Amino acid sequence: MSLSTQIMDEMKNAMRAKDTVALEALRAIKSELLLAQTASGNKEEISEADGIKILQRLVKMRKDSAAIFMEQNRADLAEPEMAQIAVIEKFLPAQLSEAEVEAIVAKIIAETGASGIASMGKVMGLATAEIGGQAEGKVISAIVKKLLV
Repeated sequence: MSLSTQIMDEMKNAMRAKDTVALEALRAIKSELLLAQTASGNKEEISEADGIKILQRLVKMRKDSAAIFMEQNRADLAEPEMAQIAVIEKFLPAQLSEAEVEAIVAKIIAETGASGIASMGKVMGLATAEIGGQAEGKVISAIVKKLLV
């Protein structure tokens, strides 16, 4: 089942349950998927990898917003953002732990023979391609820096 089909099914369930927070998050996902699809000029649905990137971007935006709201002591605004994150993360693949990411990055460094911070770009590219949405870029970057220095 495609991502857009899953989103539509969940939207119907959220409407039936009168879950406004979930419905708002699902509508945001649907909107972003449609924008990406029309921007590329395709009549076909976007790929699964592109869908995951869009979902990760939506989660990151909401985490940033929630952090700003918490800094300003606005828990009333941060709570809906956190609830939307939970809804969006249901559609993302299971996230790897830092230890698992570190093992993958160490394997890539050993295979490529990379050493020093100058090789970071090459290692990041390979690691991001292999991990593919199962970890945030910030986490991957921190681990690559730690292992290359």
